[in-house]
Amino acid sequence: MSTQPEISPEQTVVEEDLIERVLASFAQTQDPRLKTVMESLTRHLHAFIRDVRLTEDEWNAAIEFLTAVGHITDDRRQEFVLLSDVLGASMQTIAVNNEAYENATEATVFGPFFVEDAPEIPIGGDIAGGASGQPCWVEGTVTDTEGNPVPGARIEVWEADDDGFYDVQYTDGRVAGRAHLRSDDDGRYAFWGLTPTPYPIPHDGPVGQLLEKVGRSPVRAAHLHFMVTAPQLRTLVTHIFVTGDPQLEIGDSVFGVKDSLIKDFVEQPAGTPGPDGRDLGDQTWARARFDIVLAPENA
Repeated sequence: MSTQPEISPEQTVVEEDLIERVLASFAQTQDPRLKTVMESLTRHLHAFIRDVRLTEDEWNAAIEFLTAVGHITDDRRQEFVLLSDVLGASMQTIAVNNEAYENATEATVFGPFFVEDAPEIPIGGDIAGGASGQPCWVEGTVTDTEGNPVPGARIEVWEADDDGFYDVQYTDGRVAGRAHLRSDDDGRYAFWGLTPTPYPIPHDGPVGQLLEKVGRSPVRAAHLHFMVTAPQLRTLVTHIFVTGDPQLEIGDSVFGVKDSLIKDFVEQPAGTPGPDGRDLGDQTWARARFDIVLAPENA
């Protein structure tokens, strides 16, 4: 049984007339794609307002919320991306723009913590930069969907430390837990990083308040970010997740998990030398393999 009030035919005419007048205001738009987007946005936005019978107080609350999101956003924190993430809009955009193609690696959310110009490391280098956490050796290959190696692919990697923070969340200007490297002539890559651990997205702002009000956890499943680019191939933005992470059962706060991206991070006993001969002393470490397959650029 509907709890919505019945809308009189006269009121329906008023509301639908407004929609038509707003749509007509875009008639002179020169860019056809912009015209399509604005018309669709208008239809869906007005449909939402009419569906829930949005009150003026609720409209004001929404404006105040978006204003607060803007105020907390700066060059180190992107609260609008965070909002998009927790509403699933980021993942839906990725799904629309990265249709499945043969055996290509699946994409997932970009997140708000990518930074341009991360330092370059050689194959086998260390991205940790002094960040806290268990060392982890990550290796794999970059190929196209026909199995051909992709030499020279740029592989950007970034992750949070063991305390759940990215370097940009600190105020001391540190660069840690991020770098880029290139695949070799056989498409191979390898680096030292940190074993990912679950952490909460920033929840001290308006997005965190929203999650609290709707009874949702801000915690993300443990993950390591990748962005891989190579000429004539589709740019891949993705993560790998950790097999056995309890947060996978509870849920990822930004809906980023895909089964194909869950990888084994196998813990190695203390005293075991690294694959590159690194002596880790009495510290345990983990190793994981992630073979990356890039789709054609226009697939």
